[in-house]
Amino acid sequence: MTSLGSTAPIGPRTSRRPALLAALALGATLLQAPLAAPAGAATTGLVRVNQVGYADSGAKEAFLLSKAAVTGAGWKLLDTAGATVASGTTGTSLGSWNSAYPAVYLIDFTGVRAAGTYRIEVAGAATGSSPSFTIGAAGTLFGALTDDATAFFQSQRDGRATVPGRLNRKPAHLTDATATVYNWPAFTSSDGDTIKAAPTRIGGTVDVEGGWFDAGDYLKFTETASYADAALQLAARESGAAPGSALRAEAQHGLDWLDKMWDGKTATLYIQVGLGSGTANGGVVGDHDVWRLPERDDTDAAHPFLKNRPVFRAGAPGARISPNQAGRIAADFALGAQLWAAADPVRAKRYLDTAGQVYALADTAPGTLVTTVPHAYYPEDSWKDDLAFGGAELALAGQALADPRTSGWLARAADWAAAYDATGNTDTLNMYNTSALAQAELARAIRAAGNPGGLAIGYDALVADLKAQITGAKARADRDPFHMGAVYSDFDADSHALGLAATTRLYRDLTGDTALNRFGVQQTDWILGANAWGTSMMVGAGTTYPHCTAGQLPNLAGGLNGGSAVQLGAIVNGPNGTGQFSGGLGDHLDGMRACPPGGTDAFSAFTGHGSRYVDDVRSWQSSEPALDMTASALLAFALSG
Repeated sequence: MTSLGSTAPIGPRTSRRPALLAALALGATLLQAPLAAPAGAATTGLVRVNQVGYADSGAKEAFLLSKAAVTGAGWKLLDTAGATVASGTTGTSLGSWNSAYPAVYLIDFTGVRAAGTYRIEVAGAATGSSPSFTIGAAGTLFGALTDDATAFFQSQRDGRATVPGRLNRKPAHLTDATATVYNWPAFTSSDGDTIKAAPTRIGGTVDVEGGWFDAGDYLKFTETASYADAALQLAARESGAAPGSALRAEAQHGLDWLDKMWDGKTATLYIQVGLGSGTANGGVVGDHDVWRLPERDDTDAAHPFLKNRPVFRAGAPGARISPNQAGRIAADFALGAQLWAAADPVRAKRYLDTAGQVYALADTAPGTLVTTVPHAYYPEDSWKDDLAFGGAELALAGQALADPRTSGWLARAADWAAAYDATGNTDTLNMYNTSALAQAELARAIRAAGNPGGLAIGYDALVADLKAQITGAKARADRDPFHMGAVYSDFDADSHALGLAATTRLYRDLTGDTALNRFGVQQTDWILGANAWGTSMMVGAGTTYPHCTAGQLPNLAGGLNGGSAVQLGAIVNGPNGTGQFSGGLGDHLDGMRACPPGGTDAFSAFTGHGSRYVDDVRSWQSSEPALDMTASALLAFALSG
């Protein structure tokens, strides 16, 4: 049996960025002088667009990726009848992508607002054409994407309440309803997940059935589910999703599982269901050691830690809770209280009390944060932002329910927001950093409270902080040939781009300031195909999108590309640092269906800016879907409608 660990080692999904090296690399790239095309000869180009489409009232940018520098290439925007709707010529190159494509040119057709289906043709000094795309109402375009992202969460469900969908999902891990509590195992290294020996039992059984699989495997973590559920509930609240809608149902599914992972009677937080990898000798087998469909585990008597999965807790009953988890989980329950405040105030009050209980137990002098078992899966180190976020949502829920504790939560949220500011952290919205959510939501709460004095930070400072996150990334995007605001070689480039899109829309909705709207649009454009690779990073969105995601569910469901189906709505890692691929993609695991069938890398020509993208089932580095990335997408799209 081949170990998943051998082909998919743990990648440190960290938000810490090698800022100096990235800046130097970017500067070197921009200083490369593109070779000019021979006089009189047209150079080959590729036209990159948002393959889903553009909102009629928003910015509209496409890019010509050229094999040589050109002067004044002509472009036309054509409708389905072939009529020219807009035209122009390219200007100065925005910069080089790589040695094969040393020039990138902007095609701006923002002035076109008429709904319809279009394509772009380039002729003259360069030639190229785009896939078809639409221009239409934002609600229609982004509503469909929000629905697809919701479908991804449905397909990730575990337990009894699975949704069959296009992957023909079946109930799985029913024994999680009586899961046994185990001590954390010891690992053979600090950056791996191979264990030295089987974990030992330390408690009885708990019901942790349900929830969502974290990514391409079948583990379940509060670390990622808490971020995902907060994003879903915020999306539901801001879009006005009805209680019976698919989005509200999915957000509730996540909250129901978190409700099981928190035992309020004993004040115990359970953080993980399932064992990642087993022992090196194969005596103990974990989730990452077998490529299979999840329902198989229920009858797998040969592998006891697959059939009867262990559950791990954050600490002893009543112990202080790692503040990253305490802040986000408190935010989840407080958001639940807000969503139910009008329709079911009794339920809302219970959620608010749970949120307050968890928040009060936060460890405010932590060592290494508790994330997952092992910590190397998600090596988070930021937590003051999470406590600000949790306090902000408690204050908003308290306002909705007229709770007397509200002013105290507001003050605590402001304390932690100010403390976060003092850290100098410049990361932007993703699972590892919720400061943008904290700042936007706390500003709302302070404004709703009438801008009271005496707080550690006020409305204006929070708005300035939120804007600074956007303008800092915008400065990077202004230097990038595809107007990308995140760092290509980071592990979570897609997640950061989507977080920036969501942050821009939160800022717009909070302040009414639309000056940064174009930047937010550029980030979603990049995700949906206006990038060097010419692929959408969302499964099912656009003409070209990931077909060979690094996940067991789509790979084994059958139907496309050598046996793999597509998991609609999934967001994949996207481009990653070339160093992450230094060991190759590895062998196919036992039971894994090769995808693509011939193993060809269709995107190899577009490796650039220190990054690579591969659409291959073995490519955990760039094609694995995950809850947190898709949650950021869902929030960004829901706020765009």
